[in-house]
Amino acid sequence: MIMQRLKIVFSGPMGAGKTQAIASLSDIPVVSTEVQNTDLDAHTKALTTVGMDYGELTFDDATGIGLYGTPGQERFDFIWPILAQGALGVIILIDHSAADPVQDMATYLDKFDKIYQGRIIVGVSQIDKKPEREFDIYREWLRENNRIIPIFPVDMRKKDDVLLLVETIITALEQG
Repeated sequence: MIMQRLKIVFSGPMGAGKTQAIASLSDIPVVSTEVQNTDLDAHTKALTTVGMDYGELTFDDATGIGLYGTPGQERFDFIWPILAQGALGVIILIDHSAADPVQDMATYLDKFDKIYQGRIIVGVSQIDKKPEREFDIYREWLRENNRIIPIFPVDMRKKDDVLLLVETIITALEQG
């Protein structure tokens, strides 16, 4: 029997791995609103989320977590605050191989930081696609902008990597 129900939101640009991250963690089949991508200028992936992704994760202590993924295209940004309402925190995923991943991070932090300050984690995916780009570019930007936010390199296909992001938000809440 689930005693406590929590909500965590995954957000970030198209192609960062939100759908995959939720699929890696979810104990149920993921509810997805993926459709054929018609915005190939933004990203060449075949499918893109236009509403939300939803999955569930249950811990042994009877804590249930609803996992909500936002659409990555900025034309759907009106959905982001709706999905984020009542969330424990936000996991922002960034595609390391994108044209300007630091700007992507800045954009998403700007959207969520005012509401979820102290309850935001950044996960950087696709590092293997651009190994020559230093991971420290994100930490440098955070330092220069006086932001103290946990940031991790992650592979969205690996449950333990994604679970680290979720556990970090829960730990931040327990300490706060």
